[in-house]
Amino acid sequence: MTLHINEAEVRQLLNMKMAIDAVEAVSRKQAAGAVMVQPRKRFEMPGGGFFHYMAAMDTEAGYVGMKQYTYVKGKLRFLVPLYEISTGALLALIEADYMGQLRTGAASGVATKYLARQNARTAAIIGSGGQAKTQLEALAAVRKLEFARAYGRDPERRAKFCAEMSQRLGIPVHGAESAVEAARGADIITTATTSPKPVLLGADLPAGVHINAIGANHAHKRELDEAAIAKADLIFVDSLTQSKEEAGDLIQPFAQHPECWETVHELSALVAGKVPGRTTDAQITLFKSNGIAAWDLAVAAVVFNLAKERNLGRELPFFTSLPEYQNY
Repeated sequence: MTLHINEAEVRQLLNMKMAIDAVEAVSRKQAAGAVMVQPRKRFEMPGGGFFHYMAAMDTEAGYVGMKQYTYVKGKLRFLVPLYEISTGALLALIEADYMGQLRTGAASGVATKYLARQNARTAAIIGSGGQAKTQLEALAAVRKLEFARAYGRDPERRAKFCAEMSQRLGIPVHGAESAVEAARGADIITTATTSPKPVLLGADLPAGVHINAIGANHAHKRELDEAAIAKADLIFVDSLTQSKEEAGDLIQPFAQHPECWETVHELSALVAGKVPGRTTDAQITLFKSNGIAAWDLAVAAVVFNLAKERNLGRELPFFTSLPEYQNY
């Protein structure tokens, strides 16, 4: 039987600490070669919609799966099918909107844990949507934030975001009138926007800041300008292969200098201790996140096992009668 786990149940089962732990653990396995990742692919459908899919396999945990999602008429629908390697069984179908928000935030949390200054106390969030909420939550989970500033273009949504996150995190979250104001003096800056053009400029970066750039995942989009990339002393990504296809923040400034890619490393190598991170408080560090299926697989496994333990979800009768095939 296949377990269907809906959005409401995912929210009951998964929290940020679990997601950070899962992403950190799968990153170590990725660096060791026990986790394989296939980059995102997408179809543009008639009428302007998109179908996206990405896959990963964790040979140590015994799971293989993918995230697939559509974007049609302004609506996103996410699904993660989880399979068992040893039997080929479809273990679960997990609705994955909130799960995706958590895993993306968790990845920035892991990057911040390893790259931000230990005494980082202030954060700036550029963006005020659902992804921005889990981004700020993740930062607060790995550093003792004293306050944060948030900028979003819509003043009403920005005020609502600040009020909600102040209550959720127990720290003051103040609204800023511009991205420049939000970033001023911040120890950690996260960009979580849908903007195709830079929202964070190199001229506005404080010394020693750590940046998580998570919004742009198309070659023609970017949230950071060339000066910001040039000022970064250390640059990490989730997947070099995928970044070379869709990380516009790096693709565009590196177009005339492809040798710059040789200075970029994967987050998994940092977590596993294979490459060094920050060595001085003055360095500017950058994590350019596009999102990889290994993170989806890691949190999906957590959700599936907890759902079984707590008797959540509903069983669906997939593949109840399978023919035997003989190899010749």
